[in-house]
Amino acid sequence: MDSILDVRMLNKSYIGGFSIRDVAFFMPEGCITGFIGVNGAGKTTVIRSILGLSARDSGQIQFFGLDFDKNERQIKDRIGVVLDAESFYEDLSLAEMKDIIAPSYTRWSEAEFREYLDRFELHPKQKIKLLSKGMKVKYSLALALSHKAELLIMDEPTSGLDPLIRSQVLKILTEYMEKGGRGVLFSTHILSDLDKITDMLVMIDNGKIVFQDEKDALLNQYRIVKGDVRQLNEPVRKLILNIEETDYGFTGITRQISELKQFIPDVIVEHAAIEDIMLANIRKGGKK
Repeated sequence: MDSILDVRMLNKSYIGGFSIRDVAFFMPEGCITGFIGVNGAGKTTVIRSILGLSARDSGQIQFFGLDFDKNERQIKDRIGVVLDAESFYEDLSLAEMKDIIAPSYTRWSEAEFREYLDRFELHPKQKIKLLSKGMKVKYSLALALSHKAELLIMDEPTSGLDPLIRSQVLKILTEYMEKGGRGVLFSTHILSDLDKITDMLVMIDNGKIVFQDEKDALLNQYRIVKGDVRQLNEPVRKLILNIEETDYGFTGITRQISELKQFIPDVIVEHAAIEDIMLANIRKGGKK
């Protein structure tokens, strides 16, 4: 499977101390990749750096096998971007803003743009400043999807949106991927959205990549475990991440369930969610 995005040894430091360090991950073609981490972990910094919106200190970025520094214009013609930050002129109408953006793309389709506006119940003469956050996200999607983009990069697009609009956005992404030969990089801290649509997960914490793996593989590897605190001897503790203890027992998460059962045959085992996996890795600093 071809790589649609390849990030190698990306570094970026800010005055004040925060930095992303040696960030490396890739996106296979035909894959929706969830980019996860708590607020402030470095997701937006990485995305802005790979898009050239923020100058990186070092690192190599390739889209579609092409070096970004040498082929920036060609690459940007093939990707669609939906950012959480406000990026429109508020006093313009949707049509006027579109007229500024559309000429940047060689494959812009006015017909597709109109279809998305109709679908999203947006009127071309509406002023951007009068749109709700959900309507602005839909408008951003309409722009991103109307020039036959082969890759969508989305930074917290569903943050602050109600469940209905989030569901509509996820449905659009699923339909987008059905045409084949495409990819989506979806940055979010709303992990329930990722359960529904992602194929791959990349986690960042404190500016460093913690893991990259297929979502189903991760969910198969990790288990929530519960038992009596008196069973928590030193060998057992080494097998469990993020142990929480009360007078009634312990709860933790492990990737070594077979080994753990050798020490605690009657341990209670439950399936872990993406949020459980992320929090366990954060609290243990990525220890696995």
